[in-house]
Amino acid sequence: MSASPLISTERLTLRWLTPADAPFIFDLLTNPSWLQYIGDKGFKSVEDAHNYIETGPIAMYERCGHGLYLVERKEDGASLGLCGLIKRDGLDDVDIGYGFMPQYWSQGYALESSLAVLDYGYQTLRLPRIVAITSDDNPASMRLLEKLGLRHTANVRLAAIDEDMLLYTPADGICI
Repeated sequence: MSASPLISTERLTLRWLTPADAPFIFDLLTNPSWLQYIGDKGFKSVEDAHNYIETGPIAMYERCGHGLYLVERKEDGASLGLCGLIKRDGLDDVDIGYGFMPQYWSQGYALESSLAVLDYGYQTLRLPRIVAITSDDNPASMRLLEKLGLRHTANVRLAAIDEDMLLYTPADGICI
């Protein structure tokens, strides 16, 4: 599994996760903001994060050719969060997902990485449509999805999440 950059922007690189990323993933996925807006994966240790990387993102890379990518800042190599393309059970389309450590919020990193991931999904992977889901108590995520050209069109309940989520789809059916 390569840790070389997959996507590059002005300030960021995005790459596949590797087991070596487990300490950061543990910190990110046990952060109170992740727990509130995305959900509790039940992590109790860095080993749990390691297992998640192997059975989640790495398995999705092998199965689908895409998944969640680690977002790193070019200037210092800091791991900021995750952004990528997920194929979830219960959704017909691939969806874009993201989550960042709170100290990196409101700096444009989520928008910059999401735009790059959408471009990668449409131009490189040739996906026909990319959607998104978010909880109804996450206004920052809703604003970001609207900046990406997505609009709330329905509510969905996925078995893996077991709560109503807002489904965002490309405005007017237009894809990038």
